[in-house]
Amino acid sequence: MKTDSHITFLQLFCIHKETMALDQSGQKIYPGVTSPISLDGPKPLDIKLSNKLEEAMRPYGVFESDEELAHRMEVLHKINTMVKNWIKDVSRQKNNIPEDKIDSFGGKVCTFGSYRLGVHTKGADIDTLCIAPRHVERSDFFSSFNEILSQQPETKDLRAIEEAFVPVIKMEFDGIELDMTFARLALPQIADDIDLRSESLLKNLNEKCVRSLNGCRVTDEILHLVPDKDAFRMTLRAIKLWAKKRGIYSNVLGFLGGVSWAMLVARVCQLYPNAAPATLIHKFFMVFSKWDWPQPVLLKQLLQENKLGFPVWDPRVNPSDRFHLMPIITPAYPQQNSTFNVTTSTRTIMMEEFMIGLEVVNKIYTSGDSWDKLFEPSGFFQKYKHYIVVIARAEEEKNYLEWHGYIESKIRLLVGNLERNMFIKIAHVTPESLGPLTESENPYICKWFIGLTFAKVENQNVDLTYDIQSFTNQVYRQALHIRILKEDMKVDIQHVKRKQLESFVPQSILQRCKGAEIKRKSEGRSSAGTGSKNSQALLTHSKSDTDLIRTSTHVIIDTSDGESSHDAPSCETDTKNKVNGELPHPLSPTSSDSAMQSPCRKREGSPSGAESPVKRSKSEDETQNMLGSPMVVDPQSQSPSRKREGSPVRPDSPVKRTKSVKDVQSCQPPIEIGSPMHITQIRR
Repeated sequence: MKTDSHITFLQLFCIHKETMALDQSGQKIYPGVTSPISLDGPKPLDIKLSNKLEEAMRPYGVFESDEELAHRMEVLHKINTMVKNWIKDVSRQKNNIPEDKIDSFGGKVCTFGSYRLGVHTKGADIDTLCIAPRHVERSDFFSSFNEILSQQPETKDLRAIEEAFVPVIKMEFDGIELDMTFARLALPQIADDIDLRSESLLKNLNEKCVRSLNGCRVTDEILHLVPDKDAFRMTLRAIKLWAKKRGIYSNVLGFLGGVSWAMLVARVCQLYPNAAPATLIHKFFMVFSKWDWPQPVLLKQLLQENKLGFPVWDPRVNPSDRFHLMPIITPAYPQQNSTFNVTTSTRTIMMEEFMIGLEVVNKIYTSGDSWDKLFEPSGFFQKYKHYIVVIARAEEEKNYLEWHGYIESKIRLLVGNLERNMFIKIAHVTPESLGPLTESENPYICKWFIGLTFAKVENQNVDLTYDIQSFTNQVYRQALHIRILKEDMKVDIQHVKRKQLESFVPQSILQRCKGAEIKRKSEGRSSAGTGSKNSQALLTHSKSDTDLIRTSTHVIIDTSDGESSHDAPSCETDTKNKVNGELPHPLSPTSSDSAMQSPCRKREGSPSGAESPVKRSKSEDETQNMLGSPMVVDPQSQSPSRKREGSPVRPDSPVKRTKSVKDVQSCQPPIEIGSPMHITQIRR
């Protein structure tokens, strides 16, 4: 079949109608944990808007040319040939096997992620998995195969990250970025047509191999569970582009990654199996702007028994799973939550973006607006009055590449520290990191920005010293433990006001954000009248939509004045001074954890308030959510009057203790002169 860039959606829909699977009674089989909400096919307007959607996405580089696609396939062929030859060499060295039997061991390279799903963009990387027979060790992959890669003239920026949760080799090969993971199967030979979806392959494997296999298994299962792959791909391309433009595409920073967005789109495709991409985008925002988190998103039912004994996501069994804020569960065994990194702030920001996206698509349907409005960038650098800048730097390129990835993976811990501060309402990190501002600046430098919204508490001092110092101490300590820290690797953290961002952010980005924010405010005022009526009409477009979705008017976050998280984040603070400091390197003896204790700091522990990451089960009707899963949690364990047992105490824990306004006002943080992070005299 041709790619979706060479065929109209009307043709794709007709092909899909002819090839839908049937059961023994002649009824169509629809995947999912529930029956579809609507089986209606696309209307002429839906098809017209779907074709316009494809044209609107082309300028953003979401479709590759045939030449670029051919180049990717050529690169994968080279890598696959290298893997087969490498396995032969390892076999000769280890087993003294006759040459005529060496070829029988096999081995292959599989793809997963966006490339396997068919939604990769121009210049995107390719996620690959190297599969080897049982006599090839992981240590061989990170030693001898890594050495082979380093000798290839096409290889650039090669780095092996063997200590990662999923060990990986990263590189650029002939202009294409590749991430290579490794799995050794308990098989003497690897056939070229091996089916990785079979659970029998997981027998006698260690957890690292299972995690490496999980990428391919999840991707293949997602494609197997969507009713119309072409509509799914077009919709996913649009949602991924929207998420990147709105700054909410990053698993490592606490938002959603590619596989999570794919599963959300796949769930909507299951609910509306015959819908056009334009309709699916509308339903996507409608469904998830009202989703009752932490109700999990499931593409298939969870297994009732765990025969192989690998850890699986199940809050009925694992107490720690009950504290996940936005669970989206992978469909392949062992099922995992792909959104473990989501924090209170990132969930609040994403829910706000879902609401904004719904309003935009409503206008596209009712007023004929262009799809370009959906892909307008966010105004992050105009949204807040106060920002925290995390700066990672090194002197050598090799050290910088390693340090950059390491710091990026830890920033969510800083966001968690800030969220647990009683005075901070929102800590919003943007995935858009920036390099040097001028040519004279160190080329090996990267900056991340965190926007802050403070709780409305009058006449209080805010001391963020503990939050910042505990983060840097942890970062340096773990870097020393895994032996990646070098003398030139440093991380600095500064507080800046919005008007001071010009010293860190290019003027082009600041002007873009300023224009986006002005436009957003003007459109917000104009839509307060008739626009709201049109939106309401579309919200009730299908009776089954509203009947089957449990609506929630607010996504509550833990604030002392109980404000709704749907309020546009705005900083209510006024700082009289700015104190920027360079935090000490761990090789310096001045770093001390004990000196940073703050008497007003929120402590990790069991939440005592009614607001918690886990919902109470109020009735049998509510527990059986049509769009979610029949996951029932013991109501007694969710009682707001008792502390939870087994509350997480990790530094990145999303659990927060609630305090009253009286408690907040009675707590005076100490003023530390010269502290690296000190904001004074917050006023309403």
